[in-house]
Parts: sequence; structure tokens; C-alpha cells
Amino acid sequence: MSTKAGGLAPPASMDVSLLSPSPPRLQSHCNSNANPRPFPMPTNPICHPTNSLLKSSSISSPLRQSCNGFRCKDVPQRRGGGGHFSIRASTRIGASGSEPVFQKISEFRDAFWRFLRPHTIRGTTLGSVSLVARALVENSHLIKWSLLLKAMCGLLALICGNGYIVGINQIYDIGIDKVNKPYLPIAAGDLSVQSAWVLVLLLAAAGLFTVSFNFGPFITSLYCLGLFLGTIYSVPPFRLKRYPVVAFLIIATVRGFLLNFGVYYATRAALGLTFEWSSPVAFITTFVTLFALVIAITKDLPDVEGDRKYQISTLATKLGVRNIALLGSGLLLANYIGAIIAAVYLPQAFRRNLMIPLHAILGLTLILQAWVLEQAKYTKDAITTFYRFIWNLFYAEYIIFPFI
Repeated sequence: MSTKAGGLAPPASMDVSLLSPSPPRLQSHCNSNANPRPFPMPTNPICHPTNSLLKSSSISSPLRQSCNGFRCKDVPQRRGGGGHFSIRASTRIGASGSEPVFQKISEFRDAFWRFLRPHTIRGTTLGSVSLVARALVENSHLIKWSLLLKAMCGLLALICGNGYIVGINQIYDIGIDKVNKPYLPIAAGDLSVQSAWVLVLLLAAAGLFTVSFNFGPFITSLYCLGLFLGTIYSVPPFRLKRYPVVAFLIIATVRGFLLNFGVYYATRAALGLTFEWSSPVAFITTFVTLFALVIAITKDLPDVEGDRKYQISTLATKLGVRNIALLGSGLLLANYIGAIIAAVYLPQAFRRNLMIPLHAILGLTLILQAWVLEQAKYTKDAITTFYRFIWNLFYAEYIIFPFI
């Protein structure tokens, strides 16, 4: 047998079968738009080999290998060289050899994105951007383009820290997530535990390096405190998420106080200013800390089934889904009422024409969503929708903050 560029030249034993004017078996399994006719065969037939073809055809094994499961690109007739034909075939591997590589990259990218918990990244991103914007609005005469790179580094560090905290939680919650959140990559088998460990360690290292290189020892210590609290929240023997009150305080501290205070402090330091609380920043820090507490309470609502199975004690498992949903809604409503009162009594600090109607509208939508949940009898789908709505309210507060 001799090979030609990208093809096979069949041995002499194939000549008799291939020179037959109308090979019935080959035609019965090769489809083409052209009408059946003697050789030369039509270009680009699609071969669908079957056992009967392979067993009864007089085509020898090299040709069976070239057609078995492959696409026969063309079969041109060559009249010289003893009447031999040159067969050129391409395999699926040859035609799309790079597809498995791109597919693996795409699958890893999807798993990594789910691993980062996008809804938490949105909250972190909106929070940091909102606070930086507020600090710049208060000191617009100090704005410099060189601050943009530093702000981007700070945002990257926050996303890395966020990824570390939610990632380490998934590593130690695989069994629970298989019941409560089977779409998460480790629970779904899309990401191995070893790979997850590599990712969380890289995220923590990248975040620490970025903060220490750009923001000095105080912000670095706050960043380390956040990573430490996120670690003891999930990792044995501490695993403080087992204790509802402590778990709520950790989440509220990290997502509420540390994020807002740290970002605002770092922004003022970058502007060359000493730290000083302003009424709007004190408001958003208090508001979001209480909001983070509500998120910490209501996040267990969709997870009651898995928490009960693995004996994880939460307020939702103890007090019931309905009671916790009403408690969270009540706390949030108090938050919005407090925002309206702040606008009334501190007109010099807030734009009343925006702050009062916007928070009134958000409070009313909260009441409406709580009513919808009640009408749905607290089904799992309704609870999940309610929890997502709470996160949307969280995003909305950061979006409107620079303008109020």
C-alpha cells in the first residue's frame, strides 16, 4: 500500500471490486446528491458503514478503516499506474482536531464562572464602584486618570477575595450542594476538588499580592481579616456556618462593613486624604450591613431540604420558611423606612427628591414580592425567586447611591 498526501492508495486486491461498473453494496451505503452512476464516483459521498457492508463487501480492510465512521471527501479516478485509484479521506479528528481543545476550554470557563458565584461578584463590583464614585463626587477636584488603574486593581483584588470565600465554601459543602445546588460545578462533577483547591489558592494569593502592592498595610490587614472570616465560616473544625447567629454576623461584617469601609478608606487614601466619615457613606455602610444580614438569613430559605438532611442548623430549619421570609422582609422594610427618615432629617446630606421616592418604590416592590410568595404557598421555586429579588434590591441600592 502506498500513501498520498492525505489519502490511501488501495492495494491490488481491491482492483476487482472497485473496477466493477456498478458496485451495489457501496452505492447502497453512500448517499450523494448526484445520480448513481459507474465510476468515477460522485464527489463527497457520506459513508454510513454497517455490519453488512463490512462483512459482505469485497473492499479490503484498509478501505473499511478509511470509511468506518468517517467522511469520504472525494474519490477521483486515476487511469495510470495499473488502474489503481487514489482515495483521499479525512477523519473527524483531522477535520476538527482543535474542537476538543476549544470545547474543554469552554467547559472550564463555564465551570469557573459558576464556581465564582456570579451574583456575589455583581454585588461586590457594584459596591466598590458605587463607593469609589461617591468618594470622587465628594472630591471631584482631586480626580486624576492615574487613579483608574489603582481602582481596577482594587476591584480585581475584591473579586479574587470573593472568589476565594465562595470557592472554599463549595469545597466543604459538596454533599449539601448536591441536594440544594446541584448546578454548582463541584457538585455537578464539572470541576474536581483538586482543581478547586488550586483555584482558591491562586485567587487568595493574587488578591493578597494586589492589595499589599497597591494599598498599604492597613487595607491589607482588613483584606486578610475578610479572608480569615470567610475561611472559618466554612472550614472545619471551625465551620461557623453551623451556628446561625455567628454565621449571620460574619456575612454582614464581610459584605457590609469591611467592603464599604475598606473601599472608601482606600479611595480617600489614593486621593491623598485622611479617612473621614461622611453622612452618605455612613448611611450606605449601615444600610448594606443590615441588608447583608437579611441576605444571610434568607439565603437558607432555598436550602432547607439539604440543611435538614445534613443536620445543618439554620433559622429556616428551626423557625420555618414562612417565618424567616417574613422576618427578612420586615427587616428590609425597616431599612427602607430608615432611609426615608434619614432623607427627611438630613436634607443637607441627601437629595430628598430622589432618595424618598426611590426608597418608597423599592419598599413597595418588596411588599408586593412578599405577597406573591405568600400566594405561592412558599414553594421552592417561589422561594428561589424571592431570594433572587432580594439580591436585585441589593444591587439597586448601590446603583442609586452615588446619585442620592
